[in-house]
Amino acid sequence: MGKDKLRKFSEINTFPNVYQLEAGMALKGNWAEAHFKNNNPVVLELACGKGEYSVNLAKLFPEKNFIGLDYKGNRIWRGAKTGIEENIPNVAFLRIQIEGILEYFAPGEIDEIWITFPDPQPQLSREKKRLTFPGFLDKYKVLLKPGGKVNLKTDNDGLYAYTAEKVAELNLVCHKSTDQLYTSEYYDEVLKIKTHYERIYLKHDKNINYIQFSFE
Repeated sequence: MGKDKLRKFSEINTFPNVYQLEAGMALKGNWAEAHFKNNNPVVLELACGKGEYSVNLAKLFPEKNFIGLDYKGNRIWRGAKTGIEENIPNVAFLRIQIEGILEYFAPGEIDEIWITFPDPQPQLSREKKRLTFPGFLDKYKVLLKPGGKVNLKTDNDGLYAYTAEKVAELNLVCHKSTDQLYTSEYYDEVLKIKTHYERIYLKHDKNINYIQFSFE
């Protein structure tokens, strides 16, 4: 591991807006009050990378709490550092594997979920790793409040098609769906937020897909 990564891993251990392992588990069912000191809605960004979406959503919606989840601490470092430097009180980060998400949040604790440009896991042998695989969807259903929505934003046409297929197969409620986000009717200030990877894809004229769904 390079010196810069080691430095970032060391630093996030001191950040008041970053939780890992047992520290995150201790807040299960009580994130809003215990960390954010309020009773506002809690929104998750899964596989948040550098946390651009979490940070920018927090700026747009100060009346909500945002938590970015990712396993790579050197990526989380950037979003957490920005949150501290810019004094953004309603954003935090949790360093975990998404598979164990039910250990960190109570049933019905989450109001909305964002999945922004995750690894599409295109190989059939890795289908269970896709963040919209039914096994993951079952977890999201437990975490979300009634009517809570899941948002997927991806450049990967295969993952978008796979997700739309699962939404239909499982009789979920599809609220929005497009394979050309930037020319669609859904394009708004929230969907204008761009991650590091999205900027790269757009430079190569890649289309951006978006789907929003809920479990009822």
